[in-house]
Amino acid sequence: MNAPVSPADALRSSLATLLDGLPPRQATQAVDRLIANYRGTTPTDAPILRDRADVAAYAAYRMPATFEAVHSALEAFAEAVPDWTPTSHTDVGGGTGAATWAATATWPGKRSVTVLDWAEPALAIGREIATANPALKDAHWQRTRIGSALTLDPTDLVTVSYVLNELTAPDRTALLETVASAAQAVVIVEPGTPDGYTRVIEARDRLIAAGFHIAAPCPHSAACPIAPGTDWCHFSARVSRSSLHRQIKGGSLAYEDEKFSYVAATRLPVTPAPARVVRKPQIRKGQVLLDLCETEPSLRRTTVTKRHGDLYKAARDAAWGDAWPPATQDR
Repeated sequence: MNAPVSPADALRSSLATLLDGLPPRQATQAVDRLIANYRGTTPTDAPILRDRADVAAYAAYRMPATFEAVHSALEAFAEAVPDWTPTSHTDVGGGTGAATWAATATWPGKRSVTVLDWAEPALAIGREIATANPALKDAHWQRTRIGSALTLDPTDLVTVSYVLNELTAPDRTALLETVASAAQAVVIVEPGTPDGYTRVIEARDRLIAAGFHIAAPCPHSAACPIAPGTDWCHFSARVSRSSLHRQIKGGSLAYEDEKFSYVAATRLPVTPAPARVVRKPQIRKGQVLLDLCETEPSLRRTTVTKRHGDLYKAARDAAWGDAWPPATQDR
C-alpha cells in the first residue's frame, strides 16, 4: 500500500505543470514585477495579481515559500494549543490558497475552508491546484474586497498571510478588527523585514487589545522587548526549489530560505513556549549560544555547554524559531 502523499509534495506536484505554455521570459518578468510590488506599497484598490500569467508565476515562485512560512507559524501555534483542532478556516487575502495547504499539513483531515481574495485569476488557479489535496476538495473560493468593507462569518481559524503590506493603514485597522471579532484563532504572516515586523507588531497589539492571548512566537502577551528601530523579530523557513522554480529565477541552489515575521493569537487557553530561539544558534566547540525571547519578557543570550548533558545535545539540534527548552527537557 502506497504511503499518503504529504501536502507539501502534493503542492509541488500540482505546481509542476502550472506554467505549461507560458514562455519562461514572461514568467520571469512577472515574478520580478511581483517581487517589486511585494517590497513596496500597493494601494488597496490595485490587486497585485492581475491575470493568469501573473498568478501562474506567483504560484510557481511564491506559493512554496508562503506554504513553508505559514506552516512554520501554524506548527508553533499548534504546539501552544495541542488539544485543539480547527473545524473551520477562513484564509483572508488567500490568493491561490497556500495557507489552506499549510493548515492541512498542520491539522490533517477535512474542515470547512473559505478562501477570500479580490483577484479572480488567483482564486481560479487556487481552485485548480486544490484538486490535488483531498482535504480542500470542498473549499469555497470567494471573490471579496479585502479592507474596511470586509465581513466575516464566525470561524475557528483565520489566516492572513502576506496581505497587510497590500493595504492602506485604515484598511489594515478595519481588517484586524473584523478578524478579531470573527475568529477563535488568528495567524498573521508578513515578510521578515523591518516593515513586515512593524505590521506584525501592530496586529499583535490590536489582537491583545481585543482580548486575545499570544500563542507564538512570543512566550508572553506583554509588550515586545525589542526597542523600536533597533532590531526586528523574524524567522526563516527552508524552501525546496523545484527545477521549475530554479528556471523562473535562474537560481542554481536546490533550496532557499524564506524570511518571515508572524504572530499567532487565540481566545483559547494557551500554553506558550517558555522561551523562543530568535536567532540562528551559534554552534562552537563544546558550546552553543542561543538568543532567546523569554517570558519576563526579555531578550537574553544563554550559553549551553557539554556540562549540560542532554540539554547540550538538544541545543545542538535547536533551530531558529524553536521553543526552548524542548518539551522533552525538564523546565
